[in-house]
Amino acid sequence: MHRFYCPDIAETLTLGEEDSKHCVKVLRMVEGATIEVVDGNGNLYTCRITMAHPKRCAVEVLDKKYQPPHWGQQIVLGIAPTKNLDRIEWLVEKCVEMGVDRIIPLRCHNSERTVLKTERLKKIMVSAMKQSLKATLPRLDEMTPVEQVLAEPFDGTRCVAYCDEQLPRDQRQTLVSAYQPGRGTLVLIGPEGDFSPEEVQAARDGGFVPVTLGESRLRTETAGMMAVAAIHTLRAKCGV
Repeated sequence: MHRFYCPDIAETLTLGEEDSKHCVKVLRMVEGATIEVVDGNGNLYTCRITMAHPKRCAVEVLDKKYQPPHWGQQIVLGIAPTKNLDRIEWLVEKCVEMGVDRIIPLRCHNSERTVLKTERLKKIMVSAMKQSLKATLPRLDEMTPVEQVLAEPFDGTRCVAYCDEQLPRDQRQTLVSAYQPGRGTLVLIGPEGDFSPEEVQAARDGGFVPVTLGESRLRTETAGMMAVAAIHTLRAKCGV
């Protein structure tokens, strides 16, 4: 069954213009056809098309189910956007497909990219949510100074990953050993030039667990995806 996104479908009973066009003109759905609509807040609606209009496709709701994220605990990724925008778009798509609650673009001392337009990223996230059959749209923050994220409260395990050999490497744990079953996880990934020594020290002073993602030096977007995938694997292994 084809799935569409409309955050206010329960009130308007009408798809947005973009989804209406895709539904009626591209997929050639007609009145009486059944579709699925998600609102991004975890609600999945089974609907019947009552007016197949390419700009305002109207529906009636046949059924509503709450479909919460299947991973249970909060997964938050803070990551410095790459200079190459295609790479961060790829990362966002894959993280939403796997499952993530929030993505925080970080502005760091060594950031190659200090401005990020989130409109296109949000469209990619909506598409990934629908493609992976989820009903909850992750939160995407605007570009945020890393110092602000370090100061935010978080109910769970907070980790900072870095690989620069000039930065303090003692006491680093693997993400596997830092992971705490049943608790949320926040992981920070730095820019191409890694976090600065001052940022790493501020994170450690703020209670972040210094972690490594292995012996290989990874690209920023690879590290981000690996961190999210590892958390899902650990969660599944622990059975929570």
